[in-house]
Amino acid sequence: MTFINTAGPLRGQAVSVRSSSDLSVFYRVGIHGFQDTLYIHSQRQFFRECYISGTIDFIFGNAAVVFQNCMILVRRPLRGQANVITAQGRGDPFQNTGITIHSSRIIAASDLRPVIRAYKTYLGRPWQAYSRVTIMKTYIDNSISPLGWSPWLRGSNFALNTVFYGEYKNFGPGSSTRWRVRWKGFHAITSASVASRFTVGSLIAGGSWLPSTGVPFKTGL
Repeated sequence: MTFINTAGPLRGQAVSVRSSSDLSVFYRVGIHGFQDTLYIHSQRQFFRECYISGTIDFIFGNAAVVFQNCMILVRRPLRGQANVITAQGRGDPFQNTGITIHSSRIIAASDLRPVIRAYKTYLGRPWQAYSRVTIMKTYIDNSISPLGWSPWLRGSNFALNTVFYGEYKNFGPGSSTRWRVRWKGFHAITSASVASRFTVGSLIAGGSWLPSTGVPFKTGL
């Protein structure tokens, strides 16, 4: 199954899929657009072996969600724009929400690849004050800026100390954390126990409900 929003990049925000249901699963689904492609609005969600493409904030919302064995494709934006993959909307530090990208691939799509140096691409930016995104054991290509993460607006200090942006054991030419942002909220995770907080088993309690779906999944790291 494939969902495509055909509005194109000139139309701005154009959601292809909005998911608000608890215990929702997407398996081998394609979700394609440009800005704001996938609205993971709320509740617990799981994406396995999906293809998701876009330009600006194209995975956004405040669900507790894990993307596992997925392909994240960054497309060519309009001239003067930068790509941002995630815009997570956690506004309360006590909410158990966040985006995890696990054992996946983050790469330039075919339209971006020939002009990859002409556009900056970031892993995420803070839509809300306690935005939380963790990327683990994922291939990251050279489309990603060495800084990795972007402020909400250029020059803004909003949420830089309160976000949780973590990277754990990623690989590929864009995966080095050496030149990442120096925000208090950025974490180059080295501890398996810390990374385990953002797995299928911990973040979405997947071990209790995913087996009944028949969809393959990995509970831990």
